[in-house]
Amino acid sequence: MQDALLALQRYWTDRGCMIVQPFNTEVGAGTMNPATILRVLGPEPWHVAYVEPSVRPDDSRYGENPNRLQTHTQFQVILKPDPGNPVEVYLGSLEALGIDIRAHDVRFVEDNWAAPALGAWGLGWEVWLDGLEITQFTYFQQAGGRSVEPVSVEITYGIERILMALQNVGHFKDIAYADGITYGEVFGQSEYEMSRYYLDDADVSINQELFEAYATEARRMLDARLPVPAHDYVLKCSHTFNVLDARGAISTTERARAFGRMRALAREVSALWAERREELGYPLGVVAPPEPAVRPELPTVTGPRTVLFEIGLEELPPHEVTQQIAAVRTAVTEKLAATRLAHGAVTVDGTPRRIAVLVADVADREPDAEKTMRGPKLAAAYDADGKPTKAAQGFARGRGVPVEALERIEVGGVEHVGVTVPEPGRPAAEVLSDLFAAVVTELRADKNMRWRDGKLSFTRPIRWLTALYGETAVPVAVSSLLSGRTTRIRRTAETPVVDVPSAESYVDLLASHGITLGEADRRAAIVARAGELATAAGGVLDVDGEAAVIAEVTNLVEEPNPLVGSFDPKYLELPPQILTTVMRKHQRYLPVRDADGTLLPHFVAVANGPIDTDAVRAGNEAVLRARYEDAAFFWRADLKIAPVDMKAGLAKLTFADKLGSMADRAERIAATATDLARLVDLADAERSTVDRAGALAKFDLASSMVIELSSLAGTMAREYAKRAGETDAVATALYEMELPRGGGGDVPTTVPGALLALADRLDLLTGLSAVGEKATGSSDPFGLRRAAVGVVTILRAFPQLAPITLTAGLRAAAAHAAVDVTDEVLADLHEFLVRRYEQQLTDAGHDHHHIDAVLPLADAPAHADATLAELGKLAHDDDFVDLAQALARVRRIVPAGTPAAYDPTALVEPAEQALHRATAAVAVDLPEHPTLATFVPVAGALTTPINTFFDDVLVMAEDPNLRASRLGLLATIRDLAAPLLDWSAL
Repeated sequence: MQDALLALQRYWTDRGCMIVQPFNTEVGAGTMNPATILRVLGPEPWHVAYVEPSVRPDDSRYGENPNRLQTHTQFQVILKPDPGNPVEVYLGSLEALGIDIRAHDVRFVEDNWAAPALGAWGLGWEVWLDGLEITQFTYFQQAGGRSVEPVSVEITYGIERILMALQNVGHFKDIAYADGITYGEVFGQSEYEMSRYYLDDADVSINQELFEAYATEARRMLDARLPVPAHDYVLKCSHTFNVLDARGAISTTERARAFGRMRALAREVSALWAERREELGYPLGVVAPPEPAVRPELPTVTGPRTVLFEIGLEELPPHEVTQQIAAVRTAVTEKLAATRLAHGAVTVDGTPRRIAVLVADVADREPDAEKTMRGPKLAAAYDADGKPTKAAQGFARGRGVPVEALERIEVGGVEHVGVTVPEPGRPAAEVLSDLFAAVVTELRADKNMRWRDGKLSFTRPIRWLTALYGETAVPVAVSSLLSGRTTRIRRTAETPVVDVPSAESYVDLLASHGITLGEADRRAAIVARAGELATAAGGVLDVDGEAAVIAEVTNLVEEPNPLVGSFDPKYLELPPQILTTVMRKHQRYLPVRDADGTLLPHFVAVANGPIDTDAVRAGNEAVLRARYEDAAFFWRADLKIAPVDMKAGLAKLTFADKLGSMADRAERIAATATDLARLVDLADAERSTVDRAGALAKFDLASSMVIELSSLAGTMAREYAKRAGETDAVATALYEMELPRGGGGDVPTTVPGALLALADRLDLLTGLSAVGEKATGSSDPFGLRRAAVGVVTILRAFPQLAPITLTAGLRAAAAHAAVDVTDEVLADLHEFLVRRYEQQLTDAGHDHHHIDAVLPLADAPAHADATLAELGKLAHDDDFVDLAQALARVRRIVPAGTPAAYDPTALVEPAEQALHRATAAVAVDLPEHPTLATFVPVAGALTTPINTFFDDVLVMAEDPNLRASRLGLLATIRDLAAPLLDWSAL
């Protein structure tokens, strides 16, 4: 291991980095060393590398876990400014460590890093070696709440992980640290004893006193304008907090207060550091911005020919590949349409490292055209003698024509003077150069970042541009980038940069180097080869069930190379959801199953490009084995704790500001579920299940397994509850509380599960809305929209829960809320829920008239569904259509607020008397709670009397008593029909 550290130091020293020493205060990561978190601020250049022991008390495992240590070793590199090719330089460092990057699968997987306590964030990747995360690679965007300029590249190596892979050992203790000495022999004792201290023996009161003392001293140093010692004491605060947290001594309130205090101190330190460096005159100098690219003379081209424009990138996040292909296609299509340049089909496709535009049959220039330019109104252009006024003369002069050339034109029925001027067509090279430059400048993503080129912003750095018209290079200048005729292939290729002979040969050129440009083609290749490998292993792939993973790996690679791996069958003793979650979430593997869906001890990984298959398989198997060892460790540890005891740990987990801890939230869910259960008819066993499951609500959120794998919430509650002796009904209800997990996901199958799931989501909605959180079109961090969809989906799936209306459910949750929930908040939430229901109906393809008609019934979604189904059956029935038209006519004429009361003796016309008798008969014949299906046959008797009434009777009679009686009669009919649906929508 020491040889590896020395090799990295030599490598980065040779590339201009200064070697500094580890910081002399415990830090959780090399980022917190002032050589990083302070030095990335300000305009000074900074190239540094150093070893950093990183101390994380919560990762203490007494030295027993093969992969978790309370103190692990990082090697930290800061490159400020971004050198322009940091990924390639980094790959060279792996070779310096002895890693054959041509034999192994080295991948860059999206990682959006943030340290809120430091006011710091950046975008970049986890770097994987055969599935093992070995490095974090980040472009710093902010530190101490301040934007960094220039942008720094942070490279953080996980040394123990790298060495375990290089030395092929399964436990950190077995790493060869020096000749004849293992890591365990050197550090095993300290790992055990510090774990003992952090988890068992640290004195809580002393550490609480230390935290206060350190925070006070940090404050004093800030007041003295000494940012370096102030930062030292902020780090001491942070470590002491972590010790208290590992001891379980941090309550929800204390956590929020301590985080807020440290965050404020850290931001002040950063601001003061920046001020002090400026006061010192920036002793290290100031980074000069890159020179802007200068576009050379444009070529003359002859066409029509195919045009290529390639945007070369560092690895995009997988979802952004799909989104940016669509965005660039739209941008190029619209911008071309705004020109006069003739062209054929626009094709856009891409990989993680490129978005490529191909436009067929592009003309070599725009056709000439004429443009009519409007001048002043005719009346203002000439005086009474018909001579040009100064306005006309000025207009002509500005357009470069004699005043005699002005002509009359009509615009919107008003005569103006104008002039028609020729507009020569532009050469294709000019049109395309400007157009493609605009496309690049306007690129945006869900999360954007800056790199050395400060005038550009995108989800990952743009590193090259390629633009060709047939064989001819078209210069495109964007900030400091200038396009050429080369593209980049695999970084590990013998020649990673290759010439593109022509736009027409581009796709075949990439294919000749193994790169599949088409997203759909990559997916098809992965599915086909992975399926073959699964079959050879004696199983199958669930292509539909693994669609999300397949979509992700499709856009993680340019050259898909699936391989099959195996794991020890002993791990199949763990619940299969644990195994598949680890495969999908952590490793992006595809599980292999038998024909019945039972998990087999095999998986398919998708590597990128040519590899040593055996070496990469072994690496991925080792990573999965380590992951499963972690899972088994958590499983065994969790099974030692009874659910009721585990639930006590929820008090340490913050839910939201002003809404208390997860323990508080769990109690509210239980109370709300009990109240909801009182609204419906339940068997005694179901009611007992609701009460018991409510008492254990959310207990698994405090389990080690769910803290590590949050998507297993509910699943682990079911598994742990069963093994603790709870009934199957209670275990199922605890699992179903988390359903549905998303749109279209599974819903609860039991009434207790449905009630708890409703209580969960209603508590979330009322509490967060009451403290001002709202879902917007672009942001929904608390999942309010998903929660609302869940409420509607569950109520639609359980007609037997009809007494639980949206109104009743919201009020039940509000009654137990931690804060006051106003009527205004409840009204807004009700509307929010109704809109989610409306959207579901729209997405299902229902007629919008029918949706509008049943929307007033959405307070009870299942009832609205039933009415919608009945409406669909009746929609083409002539008698129903006639009735609907008659009732809509009634609604249109009756003013809002008209009471449904009248004096029958005041009715004098035969038609109104007949309508009165028909209305009375229908009211008697209708069932107490009619549905649309039972209403229509009875109410059909009103159609003819209503139509005759309107034909023969003047509703708005001059006599006020007569007019009131006629309107009251119609209002009575209106109210008979009103509970069924909104007839006017039909």
